[in-house]
Amino acid sequence: MKTYQGRTAVITGAGSGFGLEVARLAAARGMSLVLCDVQQDALDKAAAEFEGRVPVLARRVDVAKADQMQALADAVQERFGAPSFVFNNAGVGSGGLVWENTLADWEWVLGVNLMGVVHGVRLFTPMMLAAAKADSAFEGHIVNTASMAGMLNAPNMGVYNVSKHAVVSLSETLYQDLSLVSEQIHCSVLCPYFVPTGISQSHRNRPGELAASKPTQSQLISQAMSDKAVSSGKISAADVAAMVFAAMDEDRFYIFSHPQALAGVQTRMEDAMLLRNPTDPFKDKPELGQKLRGALKQA
Repeated sequence: MKTYQGRTAVITGAGSGFGLEVARLAAARGMSLVLCDVQQDALDKAAAEFEGRVPVLARRVDVAKADQMQALADAVQERFGAPSFVFNNAGVGSGGLVWENTLADWEWVLGVNLMGVVHGVRLFTPMMLAAAKADSAFEGHIVNTASMAGMLNAPNMGVYNVSKHAVVSLSETLYQDLSLVSEQIHCSVLCPYFVPTGISQSHRNRPGELAASKPTQSQLISQAMSDKAVSSGKISAADVAAMVFAAMDEDRFYIFSHPQALAGVQTRMEDAMLLRNPTDPFKDKPELGQKLRGALKQA
């Protein structure tokens, strides 16, 4: 994208983490903000930060709910018209041995991580394409937040892996589909690794109708490992937000916060191409693998 001033950004998960930092950069570039989050107090705080600086529409939205996302899209169209930037970013985390996840776990994680992106794509892409058809100067960019878990398959976090692989696939297909019909609308996929955000504590916003069961030993282990890895991340959410805008400036599809992690992606691809069984993810740190296997076998 070349122009941001006076245009509109729709940001889900805007109350914290990547969403809030992206909102700050969008505001600095003169964009109107549509801020969405399921956590009301975080949303209110974010909206207050921007009030008086740029036009703001703040909506409490559960992105997994089709009716709430439809109401959001209608409100955006009515107030701002088609957005130029859509950041489908809301996400939640979950772990544990894949057969131990309950149906509620699957519905919650896939509802937010995958269907939230699906709703954003299916509702806002047609608006953007219509705006592009009506105005040759219109530019649009969609960024979907996946994860390095969408490129790799770390053990003991299967539900999350599945959701993020689906977002990568959706985004790659969206890129190809857009290229068939428009030169004005583009997209990117964001694949962060371990960055200090609130995702490891996302269960704070888990809806009551999808309440978690008593955690299993594998889920407790996954939670502890996730808390440690996320909190110790050296790259900040603000750093990642800058990467998002750099990718839009350069019309670049893949956004990796930790390019060094791509070595694991290459190994995975080689496993498939060579018909080789999946490589041990702990081959370079066998002590971690031994510790995890030991803990799970004692459960």
